[in-house]
Amino acid sequence: MTAELKTDELRTVPTTQPTTAPDPGPGPDLTTETLMTAPATELAATSGNSGDAGASVGARNGIAEHSHVGGRTVRTSGVESHLHPIGSSDIADHPVPSGKEEVWRFTPLRRLRGLHADAAFAPSAITLDLPTVEGATVVCLSGQAARDLRGISGYLPTDRISARILTEVPDSLLVDVPADFVGTEPIVVNLKGSDAAVIEAGHIVVRVGANARADVVLVHEGSATVAHVVETLVGDGAHLGLVTLQDWAPDTVHLAHHHLSVGRDAVIKHTSLTFGGDLVRMMIDVDYRGPGGDVELLGVYFADAGQHLEHRIFIDHDAPQCKSRVLYKGALQGAAAHAVWIGDVLIRKAAEGTDTYEMNRNLLLTAGARADSVPNLEIETGEIIGAGHASATGRFDDDQLFYLQARGISPDVAKRLVVRGFFGEVLHKIGVPMVVDRASETVERELAITGY
Repeated sequence: MTAELKTDELRTVPTTQPTTAPDPGPGPDLTTETLMTAPATELAATSGNSGDAGASVGARNGIAEHSHVGGRTVRTSGVESHLHPIGSSDIADHPVPSGKEEVWRFTPLRRLRGLHADAAFAPSAITLDLPTVEGATVVCLSGQAARDLRGISGYLPTDRISARILTEVPDSLLVDVPADFVGTEPIVVNLKGSDAAVIEAGHIVVRVGANARADVVLVHEGSATVAHVVETLVGDGAHLGLVTLQDWAPDTVHLAHHHLSVGRDAVIKHTSLTFGGDLVRMMIDVDYRGPGGDVELLGVYFADAGQHLEHRIFIDHDAPQCKSRVLYKGALQGAAAHAVWIGDVLIRKAAEGTDTYEMNRNLLLTAGARADSVPNLEIETGEIIGAGHASATGRFDDDQLFYLQARGISPDVAKRLVVRGFFGEVLHKIGVPMVVDRASETVERELAITGY
């Protein structure tokens, strides 16, 4: 049975869960959870446009490139929503945010050092360590070669900083994996900052040809004030594991916008590991260029006192028979530790057969930490397999701690084991051993801060 189609009717399911850790006290801790599943039999539809990206043939590596009339997309008909963003390469189309906008309301703009506005980009103080990979290319390009890569994934900026990067930054870092390539080791690119007083920006492209298989790891370290646009273009039938590790020094501000363009029957596993920095704000957008695309978004973050770690996801299901899974987990400790997770999923009218689910979990280790978790679904067709989300924020589970302590394990060790198990679900899915080892070590280092 399928859902009845009703013109201009839309079901939107937002859930907002700002949670601040309570002071420890007697009695059980409270955990708030919201779970929503949306089987096809319960969904209404709208008459909105499917938003055809207008792919053109003739790209390198067997990948279909995208073109946009006038460098601008238009809002699909039907609904005014931040899930139907207007993209434009023209900086003038993106005003400086005030903080009142939905997509900026959780971000402390005063701590961005002008990155969100018009702070001038200086020559980069970030050192790149580029690997030599047999059969693939990792190179920094400038001039026309760099300009030719701008928007190669079909991405059009939806904010001022991204538009400025694509217009003003002279260089691009290209990780180019040809069709039918099969990697045996991850391609690791190290980006190390040396001066947080230098305001800079960068453009990175990860291009994977048809039927190739590769893992790419971007490691961010050191001190910096930087904004990035990372475009990822994955060809038909290809498999890509992309890991971005934010292990910055405490004085770093990092804004990043990742755009993933998924080919027909392609598979992408994108992992975000965020530990360091004063403020890190990551946006991950996904669109599908054909049916059969499969995307898994994984995330682990650990916020300490005063840190602001923000992850915003937008999955645009604009092709039929595609799948997406999202699993993000975070822990917070210390006064004013703040984590934000926004998970937006749009299922367009053309995206029949969609299968999507997203989950966010936050563990508050001390009083004074705060987590905001907002999953959203916007559905324009009832002809889907399913759509759902879950979000929970709370302290340690008393039953788990009691079980461990009843077997002779001390309270501190019991808490450490619970946190390890909490993150283990995500870490075991990453599939890159060197990344898993480093993330596990970082989690242990973070736990030591609170004496666990």
